[in-house]
This record gives sequence, structure tokens and C-alpha cells, in this order.
Amino acid sequence: MMNQSNAKLMELSQDNYRSILGQDGIVLVDCWASSCGACKVLGPLYAKVAERYPQHTFAKLDTLAEDELVSTLGIAHVPTLLLYQDGILLFNQAGNFDEPRLEDIIAQAEALDMDLVRAEIERERSEAPRPQAAEE
Repeated sequence: MMNQSNAKLMELSQDNYRSILGQDGIVLVDCWASSCGACKVLGPLYAKVAERYPQHTFAKLDTLAEDELVSTLGIAHVPTLLLYQDGILLFNQAGNFDEPRLEDIIAQAEALDMDLVRAEIERERSEAPRPQAAEE
């Protein structure tokens, strides 16, 4: 029988999500539901990967208990994996992930130059069409 995971997984809630998702560094969120079979498979794998990356924050969002937050974050399916870095949402995908895929997602985030990401976001904002006032 497999040992219980010792990884510290934060519970994401309406009360703490801004401070957790907005912190510096990489934050992964497993959006799950107790009624979801795929979530029951992903949960232990997520905890196992969390143990290997103590420098990052791993959180779990119980979608059945936090319906207002689910709506705020736009979660439509479970399981869904979210990845934020320095408060910027970089990854939002529903589905079941195996360990190699979870580690690949983390490795890609670690390799990003966040200064370039912020510059690209700013460029896109500055080029976005601005709403025009209606003419009479």
C-alpha cells in the first residue's frame, strides 16, 4: 500500500485566493470535486509531484465547497489545473495529467522569462482596440 503523502497542499478558498494566486513564484492549483473519478486519480499524483517541488506553492480548490470562487476563476470542468507565476495566469486546462505531464508544465513555467511575459502582456494591452464612444 502506498504511503500517505506528506506534501503541504494549501486549501484555496474565497477568503485566501487573492493572496495565494497573487504571490511571487509558481503557484499550481488542482481544481477538484469529491464526485469526480478523474480527480481521485489526479489528487495523489499532484501531491507526489508537490513533494518534489517544495519551492513552489501547490493548492487545491474544492469546487463543490467554493462555488463562488469557481465562478470567479471560470472553472467549467474538473479536474482543472491552473498555473500562476508572479500573479499571472499562464496555464488553465481541464483534464487528467500524469506525473511526467505535471513535471513538464512546471519545467516550462520555470524556464519562462517573466520580464518578457510581462512585456508581451503590456504590448498586447497597448495594441488592443479601445472602445469608441458612440456618436450621435
